[in-house]
Amino acid sequence: MISPFTLTTAALFVILLALIMVPLLSRSQRLLIVSVFSLTAVASLLTLTAGIWTVWDGITESYIILLGLPDLPFHMRLDPLSGFFLTVIGALGFMVSVYSIGYVKGFIGHRPVTSLAVFYSLFLAGMFMVILADDAFFFLISWEVMAAASYFLVMFEDEKTENRRAAFLYLVVAHIGAIAILLSFGLMAGSATGFEGFNGYTFDAMRHATFPPHWAAVAFFLAFFGFAAKAGVIPLHVWLPEAHPVAPSNVSALMSGIMLKTAIYGIVRVTFDLIRDFPWWWGAVVLIFGLASALLGILYALQQQDLKKLLAYSSVENIGIILIGIGLSMTFAAFHNPVLSALALTAGLYHTLNHAMFKGLLFMGAGAVLHATHERNMEETGGLIHRMPWTSALFLIGCLSISALPPFNGFVSEWLTFQAFLLSTALPSTLLNLLIPLGAALLALAAALAAMCFVKAFGVTFLGQWRGHHRPHIHEVDWSMRTGMGMAALACLCLGIFPTVMINWMDAVSVMLVRGKLAESAGAFGWLWLTPISHERASYSGPIVLLGIVGVVSLVFLLLHARRRTIHRGPLWDCGFEKITPRMQYTATAFSMPIRRVLGFLFHVRERQEAKRHLVHKAFIERLRYSLRVRDHLWDWLYQPVADISFWVARRVGRLQQGRIQVYLIYSFATIILLLVLLR
Repeated sequence: MISPFTLTTAALFVILLALIMVPLLSRSQRLLIVSVFSLTAVASLLTLTAGIWTVWDGITESYIILLGLPDLPFHMRLDPLSGFFLTVIGALGFMVSVYSIGYVKGFIGHRPVTSLAVFYSLFLAGMFMVILADDAFFFLISWEVMAAASYFLVMFEDEKTENRRAAFLYLVVAHIGAIAILLSFGLMAGSATGFEGFNGYTFDAMRHATFPPHWAAVAFFLAFFGFAAKAGVIPLHVWLPEAHPVAPSNVSALMSGIMLKTAIYGIVRVTFDLIRDFPWWWGAVVLIFGLASALLGILYALQQQDLKKLLAYSSVENIGIILIGIGLSMTFAAFHNPVLSALALTAGLYHTLNHAMFKGLLFMGAGAVLHATHERNMEETGGLIHRMPWTSALFLIGCLSISALPPFNGFVSEWLTFQAFLLSTALPSTLLNLLIPLGAALLALAAALAAMCFVKAFGVTFLGQWRGHHRPHIHEVDWSMRTGMGMAALACLCLGIFPTVMINWMDAVSVMLVRGKLAESAGAFGWLWLTPISHERASYSGPIVLLGIVGVVSLVFLLLHARRRTIHRGPLWDCGFEKITPRMQYTATAFSMPIRRVLGFLFHVRERQEAKRHLVHKAFIERLRYSLRVRDHLWDWLYQPVADISFWVARRVGRLQQGRIQVYLIYSFATIILLLVLLR
């Protein structure tokens, strides 16, 4: 019989088929691209179906696969939580795979794409297996498959120094995080069996264990540190703005849209499912890290001129918003308030799905811009709305969604998060009653800055005139790229219009994790109205908002455009200058200057101005060169000292390499003598 587990297994076999086909089709790169990415799209669609089915029916299935080591078989499990994250991965994986058919063809003639096809497939398979794993052994193997595949994808264009540097930094941070996760699982497995055997390595054994409070705290914070390193939570975010911009854009969409969510899955799984019983201050710690990531992430994004780096820093902000929801849910759960805990958890998970859709759309849009112009620097673009109308419209939808403007999906999840903040006055803690209003204010500030950031991103890139130093042949992207972006844009709209349907579907997750339901109160007035707790407190209707916007736009169009003489066109106002050029347009650097002046202490800003004066008339400036470099202080305070110490130790240890066999024999003899003395 067909079941969700059968579909996920079939998806893994489809990816295996794609890997088998790679060497057979390596001589025909176009056929390789169409075949492999079509198969990964099919695998993603199977996984999407399995995830929706699992959550809708509240299915929980467990299986043992006789692979791995003799006494350590692989355990797999499908439950509403894993089904939700399989839905997220499958949905965006399908859209990006369709998009990749057109995008990857742009590499033909410049470099072979065989390795990209291989590691793209392994990357998807690794993420599927991470969500399905139900023991520490299989989880960590899947985690390493995902990390290794993404490392090679980041380093795809390995002739560039920045790619190699970013890939190495990503690999180091990923493995430091993996070590922390391994230690966390080791503590929980040992506590489950009294440190007397290996049977505690399964998640099921951890679920039935009772952890001592101090060991539970150590295990939680090790896991949180490890998963936060993968998610890009501040201050562990430094790899993210380095790796995302240099990776191919379809890979960036997957890394930002869904790979970061595997870390969110890990935090939720360990906290709510494996440990289960925790004090309220754990939630406060998660909330503080979420607020810091949300605010600092968007402030760093505002300072960027590189479009993909701006989107990467924006991912830090959105991961922070997700953690805010999780932290509030943990706090409410610790105070035994299942309804509010379900509200906050639903807000965090809904933003997880929303971020996958609009960030995937934005990275695909950035890839379309790069594909057409070969430029990531926004200062070298402009006026693309005239040459790339489809990409411009779809990118605008992504900007509206991530700016949390109705009727798109970003508004709903952030509005639910604000409702969780506003309803938190019932908490019996003075400290939380001080922290939570401050948190709500910081979240509101981050939301306003996000809108400002994406006004800049869209306006500088797509509006105005072309400001670049060269004029490439700019063209609209092909059907597959537009289809991938179009599906993501449609998802952003539907998730914003029908939130009650989605919350009704997601209710099985909150029931499983916090024993609380939200669908009954949220959908008390049907699919048209969203009432999170009660309609007297707050309500929202996405369809009515959409109809209102369409009505106003239609009315304005009829009043202005239907009558020819209503709108008058005139020459561009030149502010008194006769020869205005595209280079005189407002720039991304100028747009972010007020924030940089007010909050400059948060950044490491390096500005340089070089003026070349006229040879004859010294009072006149012939040429002016301006350069700006903005870097976060955390790199200088935390990471640069560690790098300097590591290189210093490496140079000292390197002196042991004498290149003489006699010296190496002496080292071996001394080691043997030392071991004999110690083991005597």
